[in-house]
Amino acid sequence: MSKLIKPEGYKALLDPRQTEQGIKLIKDFFQQNLATELRLSRVTAPLFVLKGLGINDDLNGVERPVSFPIKDLNDSVAEVVHSLAKWKRLTLAEYDTEPGYGIYTDMNAIRADEELDNLHSLYVDQWDWEAVITREQRNIDFLKDVVRRIYAAIRRTEYLTCETYPQLKPFLPEDIYFIHSEDLLKMYPDKTPKEREDAICKAYGAVFIIGIGGELSNGEKHDGRAPDYDDWTTVAENGKPGLNGDILIWYPVLQRSFELSSMGIRVDKEALLRQLQLTDKEERKQLYFHQRLLNDQLPLSIGGGIGQSRLCMVLLHKGHIGEIQASIWPEEMRQECRKYGMSLI
Repeated sequence: MSKLIKPEGYKALLDPRQTEQGIKLIKDFFQQNLATELRLSRVTAPLFVLKGLGINDDLNGVERPVSFPIKDLNDSVAEVVHSLAKWKRLTLAEYDTEPGYGIYTDMNAIRADEELDNLHSLYVDQWDWEAVITREQRNIDFLKDVVRRIYAAIRRTEYLTCETYPQLKPFLPEDIYFIHSEDLLKMYPDKTPKEREDAICKAYGAVFIIGIGGELSNGEKHDGRAPDYDDWTTVAENGKPGLNGDILIWYPVLQRSFELSSMGIRVDKEALLRQLQLTDKEERKQLYFHQRLLNDQLPLSIGGGIGQSRLCMVLLHKGHIGEIQASIWPEEMRQECRKYGMSLI
């Protein structure tokens, strides 16, 4: 409850029926735009994977996956996915996908350790996407080009939504601003990472922060990132490491920065070995996914996740993600949200 933002004067601009219609409009339109921009084909994804294969995304490395025994597999344990970062790369290999093409899917997850607030829910839904790239495309310019394409799709979706519901006014800037996490630290040395995100997003409206996962000059990370999917150690820009990052916007409804996507160029063999050593996770080299990568059986790729409920929340100008998706919330939070005009589903 301590992290709940209570926006003064908040009023939902769409009624429940309009909200549900708006959610469908946004999801249908955006995913088609994303697929067209990045040449992606839709695939069906798992809700859970077997434990011990190294396929599940362990996020920051501390979140516990929801798990259960499978009776017909001698009680082998399955884990509900956190995201599909590694599964998608295996699927690209299975489909023998050519460079310049990729896949996207609806990812549904349960994150039982999430701290619940306006943006965070136990239930996570996102468009997970992944595309095959060439060795020559493993650079910062290519990453920025893909970010601009995704942001363009977001802005087109905002335009359609505001045209459909004139009471909603567009607020996203025309361009997205790029900054490395080290430069952001130097710009705001006395602020926390979250405060730095708020400051830069308020200044530019839409920002891509490069280099998430590695230590900065103050000995701290801007944010955590698992060592075995995004490449956050390859030196990519002005001597600074990082071929990954986050898309954030300034969200006027809550007066704060708002992350819409985490994405990046994925590790190659060298980056994987380097990052496993840096994080003291070298035992993972023996896992199925990691062996496939180390034995040159997986393509080079770029990929990420884009929050479905989060995008709908932003484009429909909602104050709480619980106004978009059905989940479980503390009763105290439901009552407090109701006082401030946020009716949780």
